[in-house]
Amino acid sequence: MLHPEVERGLDNPMWSCLATRHAHIALGGPLARRYPADFSPIGGLPAAGRENVEALEALVAIGDDIGTAGPFVPKLPRSWETLHASELTQMIRMERSPLPVSDADVRTLGAVDVPEMLALVALTHPGPFRPRTIELGHYIGVREGGRLVAMAGERMWIGDCREVSAVCTHPDAQRRGYARALMSRVINGILRTGETPFLHVESGNARAISLYVSLVFARRTAFPLLAARRVA
Repeated sequence: MLHPEVERGLDNPMWSCLATRHAHIALGGPLARRYPADFSPIGGLPAAGRENVEALEALVAIGDDIGTAGPFVPKLPRSWETLHASELTQMIRMERSPLPVSDADVRTLGAVDVPEMLALVALTHPGPFRPRTIELGHYIGVREGGRLVAMAGERMWIGDCREVSAVCTHPDAQRRGYARALMSRVINGILRTGETPFLHVESGNARAISLYVSLVFARRTAFPLLAARRVA
């Protein structure tokens, strides 16, 4: 069972992470926070008041975008262009037993791999990933013929809960079990630290949700999701 404070944090995950575990890199203050643009477009709000929206807007340069999900997704003024609006499902793995690990050739990814990671994300769209996102956690991947074809890692961190993130596979390498192999290793690593894995997935992504259920994740809640670009 999770501590009530952690439960409250998970109820507004982006704000909670930026206000606690990642506060040392966050931009903003008590009304709105976001990651620096080279880390992530993710931002969060503790409330949905006009002053919160104004504080968030002040953190985003014209031409940059922001992504947020949770109970306080803002209604943005006309100076913003909506890029994507959807629903995000939050899933959590309370089961403490480790997962079996396949013999896939999994390797740790580092700064030298970032250009390929960015290209894979641009092709597969698992969620936001920018040049310094890799600094938020441990990332691993699979290569075929020297080319990066699958990856997964860690991003947000709320109390003793760690987010599994950036799970993606190149279209040419799907149905080979790479996502399961990578996630199993990431999950087992989180469990070894005594932490609890959680993740976010678009609610309409039935294929991904089916995989996560098979890895003993359960749906915890759902939030509205908004990605928008500031245009003025």
